[in-house]
Amino acid sequence: MPAAFLPSRSLIRLTGKDAQDFLQGLITTDIDSLPEGEARPGALLTPQGKILFDFLVWREGDGFVIETETAQRETLMRRLTMYKLRAAVDIAAGPEDGVTVFWGDDSGQGSVKDAAFAKAGIPLARAPSKLDDGPEEAYHALRVEAGISISGHDYALQDAFPHDVLLDQTSGLSFRKGCYVGQEVVSRMQHRGTARRRVVIVSGEAALPASGTEIVAGGKPVGALGSVAGNKGLAIVRIDRVGDALARGVPLSAGDVIVSLALPAWSGLSFPVEAEEAET
Repeated sequence: MPAAFLPSRSLIRLTGKDAQDFLQGLITTDIDSLPEGEARPGALLTPQGKILFDFLVWREGDGFVIETETAQRETLMRRLTMYKLRAAVDIAAGPEDGVTVFWGDDSGQGSVKDAAFAKAGIPLARAPSKLDDGPEEAYHALRVEAGISISGHDYALQDAFPHDVLLDQTSGLSFRKGCYVGQEVVSRMQHRGTARRRVVIVSGEAALPASGTEIVAGGKPVGALGSVAGNKGLAIVRIDRVGDALARGVPLSAGDVIVSLALPAWSGLSFPVEAEEAET
């Protein structure tokens, strides 16, 4: 069973009688419908609807676990505490160092199933602490294959909307529950169909250049590379501009490498069929 240890991931635990209601009214994930044994992606947004923090969340007994990048854990904890007010919620850093992921038909003991990878047809489980020595690079290559993005690798915090990173497709963004921070903006984007930036899987005719390299069509940028694994990568692109380029037969490139772009098949999304005038 393939596995990888992710030393850059850390945990936050939320306990107390108000923990569920607290999270339900704050983050993008529908906590009330979250089943035992499942880790769902989620985000805490700015009032303008952009991702301030991204993470995974799952149930643990009567409380919840949030898994996030170690570099943002303390700041996220401070922000959660700021919103806590008088709610009966205890917020504490988990003592575990890192997270281990397993993929394939079996999973490790004490693990939870990752809902985002499940959408992509890849059984993947997550467990606290170091339970295997597998390389982190193998996990990131799997993410690229699946079309699953994370902050710090594929986008900068406060620079992307949940739709941009496919949270609306991975059970990480609810349009059925009540209000939460940034909800009006993302709901309006959903109902008006105005999401124009999306994560795509990039395939190069040769090894792709470094993360951050612009992807261009006819000399005009459509996005930039995020995670890179050989000749495969992820990027957040303007799908209207890509659709226009495809309709006109304009080649796409990243640096000197000719590339093709594909929206993850599991998302059910497609590039616009008709050529449209791209915004400048």
